[in-house]
Amino acid sequence: MDGNELIVIEGTVQAIIFQNPENGYTVLRLRVGDESVTAVGTLPGLAPGEGLRLYGSWNTHASFGQQFKAEHAERSLPEGSSAIYEYLAGGAIKGVGPKLARQIVSEFGPRTLEVIETSPEELTKIKGITDKKARDIGERFRQQTGMRRLMEFLADNGVKPIAAARLYRTYGEEAEQVITENPYILADEYFGLDFFAADEFARKLDFTADAPERVEAAIRFEMRHNEGNGHVFLPVDKLTAATAQLISVEPDSVERGLASLVERGDAVAQTVAGVEGLYLADLYEAERHVALRIGEMARRRVDKVQGLQILMERAEYACGITFAKKQREALEAAANGRVMVLTGGPGTGKTTTVRGILGLYDEMGIKTLLTAPTGRAAKRLTELTGREAQTVHRLLGAGMPESGLGTVFEKCVSDMLECDAVILDETSMVDIRLMAALLDAMPPDSRLIMVGDADQLPSVGPGNVFGDVIRSAVVPVIALTDIFRQAKESAIVKNAHMINKGVTPELKNAGGDFFFLRRPDAASVTATVTELISSRLPKNMGVPPEDIQVLAPSRKYAGGARELNAAIQEALNPPSEDKKEKTVGNITFRVGDRVMQTRNNYDIIWVKSSSPEEDKSRADAVAASTQERESETRRHEAGTGIFNGDVGYIEGMDESIAYIRFDERLVPYPFDQMTDLELAYAVTVHKSQGSEYRAVILALPKCPPGLVNRSLLYTAVTRARELLIAVGGADVFAAMVANDRRQRRYSGLRARLCGEVS
Repeated sequence: MDGNELIVIEGTVQAIIFQNPENGYTVLRLRVGDESVTAVGTLPGLAPGEGLRLYGSWNTHASFGQQFKAEHAERSLPEGSSAIYEYLAGGAIKGVGPKLARQIVSEFGPRTLEVIETSPEELTKIKGITDKKARDIGERFRQQTGMRRLMEFLADNGVKPIAAARLYRTYGEEAEQVITENPYILADEYFGLDFFAADEFARKLDFTADAPERVEAAIRFEMRHNEGNGHVFLPVDKLTAATAQLISVEPDSVERGLASLVERGDAVAQTVAGVEGLYLADLYEAERHVALRIGEMARRRVDKVQGLQILMERAEYACGITFAKKQREALEAAANGRVMVLTGGPGTGKTTTVRGILGLYDEMGIKTLLTAPTGRAAKRLTELTGREAQTVHRLLGAGMPESGLGTVFEKCVSDMLECDAVILDETSMVDIRLMAALLDAMPPDSRLIMVGDADQLPSVGPGNVFGDVIRSAVVPVIALTDIFRQAKESAIVKNAHMINKGVTPELKNAGGDFFFLRRPDAASVTATVTELISSRLPKNMGVPPEDIQVLAPSRKYAGGARELNAAIQEALNPPSEDKKEKTVGNITFRVGDRVMQTRNNYDIIWVKSSSPEEDKSRADAVAASTQERESETRRHEAGTGIFNGDVGYIEGMDESIAYIRFDERLVPYPFDQMTDLELAYAVTVHKSQGSEYRAVILALPKCPPGLVNRSLLYTAVTRARELLIAVGGADVFAAMVANDRRQRRYSGLRARLCGEVS
């Protein structure tokens, strides 16, 4: 970073107001000459008394006044007896207060810090310091100096400070040595660098192109990258070729890397359905666990339910309906087994059947939990059943591990859910890891009802759990096919089923709830979509913009979600002198914007909704310091965690924080974390899974062949509850209906369930 472009201030740390041990974010008081100023930034391991030179800029926080936001820091330990005394007396080392600090400095003078770091046993010369206390003082000081040196080492090589905090938490004093020996450790997502940034760092350390560490990191990168394409494992021949091309090495170097990963247990080689495949160890264990647990549930019998017909009649009475034949079959399967699948398209009565199963389980004395993969899906399940539903992440108590990559869950085999049954909605969205975590937390004798639409897109994450379970024929599957009378009146429902059968609906607009507007190119698609959401639908049909969701097949490309968002934002929420805004990367966020979270953030704090003014005050308080956070959390309903796919609105903004409302939760969002957000006036069809909207505008410009498929179109159409308007080319629409090819996902779950693979 070019320090000449930034303001520079220099002083001594007076006090640490707040420090997040996970990412090193710090709020501190800095003595600069005769003044005391507040500074904020990523400064892990900082202690009072340290000298700081900060590069950054001044801004004004709405609640805490003027602050200096540090982009970069140079740290130094105090020199001279007086400065060292102030450093120690200020609490820099736990267990050393002002009195003991004076004794230590009086004995060792300017050598004090050198003695503490390298010869702490000399501290026993001072009355009251035992051998153990001397060792503890030395250890605590070395931790601080180790963190400082690590930060300096990483900064000299262009690595962000957040990596230092996480590296030190993981490796302690050996962190610098560890990454010097293998800088590709930084490519672990937990440490914040991608493979290419770690590769650049490694080149500065003179690692060769075919270094084993580089090859193995490239293999992992290819494997993790392809998780995004849904693959649980990759064929060895394809993985070898792709990795060799990525880093320009010979295939035999990659083969040696594969063998090394397998030998260490970091990867597992196994032949699945005739394909020689390679799994990363965590995905292999997740897939095996899901197969073993579902297979066991399918084999285990339950006691015959006495008076089942009477119980079903009571459930019917409670729902106020008479169940159709297939719905009764579903209730019987739920009563007589430990696991089942309930699937069906729109209008076929899945929700009514779920309500029936809930009523039946109530009659049987079975405690049932409701869950879904996304917040919107869980909220809709709550509204439709009248029972509380939670996201799977919240149900399981998701959080970040102390170190390393991934998610940890409070609920697991050692602390199971208190339930007799789980009903999982929108199961097609659930990837192999999340399904493994849910099954791990369910009691051995509990039941699982998997509900979803098998014709929708599969999960964004690895695996095709719902489809594999259905295709295995190991689990009872009840497929609802009859469209109920009320649903038959909807063109959305009728056309969705036609699309699913490969029949292109009539696209002439004759009223109703399904319309198609022909537009020849991406520019006209964008213009029409923008006009519809900002003007035509609100004025002509009484549908406000907040009830409309624009969907697109892709995020990129002309007419994709990114381009649509910019156009819609300009129409609905243009720049204004009375609206604050912040540009992060290539996106300008403005008060009033609709935004979406793009990754799981387990640490960010939210408070429950009341009045906006009180919310903002409380949000500021819980974000300010650990003490205030704990106090406010006790006094008010508050918590942590915003998850991938959550949608909210920017309610306010000050100089360093945006206040974003996600339904009833208000989140103070530091600007430096807004890279996790994107505008959400338009989202991809994949991101819309599990959601239902009053009105959907579907943009269909020409797009890559991989996105021109039936399941994507079917998923988009079935997101609309009252109104669907498709805008684009009739040829694109017809091509999507005609193409029923689905990208193959390398998954072994079906084979494992069928006993073909152990």
